[in-house]
Amino acid sequence: MASLNKVMLIGNLTRDPEIKYTPKGTAIADIGLAVNRNYTTETGEKREEVTFIDVTLWGRVAEIVGEYCKKGRPLFVEGRLQLDTWDDKQTGQKRSKLKVVGDNIQLLGGREGGEGGGGGGGSRGNRASEGEYDGPPSGGGSSSGGGGGSGGGGGFKKSPPPQRKPPVDPDLDAAEDDIPF
Repeated sequence: MASLNKVMLIGNLTRDPEIKYTPKGTAIADIGLAVNRNYTTETGEKREEVTFIDVTLWGRVAEIVGEYCKKGRPLFVEGRLQLDTWDDKQTGQKRSKLKVVGDNIQLLGGREGGEGGGGGGGSRGNRASEGEYDGPPSGGGSSSGGGGGSGGGGGFKKSPPPQRKPPVDPDLDAAEDDIPF
């Protein structure tokens, strides 16, 4: 049977991104995302529930978040769930925590300083289109001792900028009848 592990979240950063680098130089960003859910109770009372989610980003996507995002910034994250497990040093018990490994991000809201627009991200996979990200190193589904996975890192694949079309002159339509073919 096929399975799917896909998460899409829109929320606000709960803290400034924490950027670290692997020995090979791959960026890792740990962020916190607050996601709100509005609902109405059976009695008609409107309520809001906030869920706090830990997200890890890799490579160029991590660098983008570290450079352009601060606490409070709205962000779209697309990724997958990952279960981290470790042994608690104080109690000796096994501990576990679900987190999101973000493959694709979209900066939401305006830029600081009043300018509009958002930023890009990347997506994980084998496609080689513009803005594609190779993804994080492949490790097991868990880590021990709080450490991360292993292996080499991916990179952000650069594509040439889109070609701009020259402006169309409205007088050219009148000259179409003069074309000899």
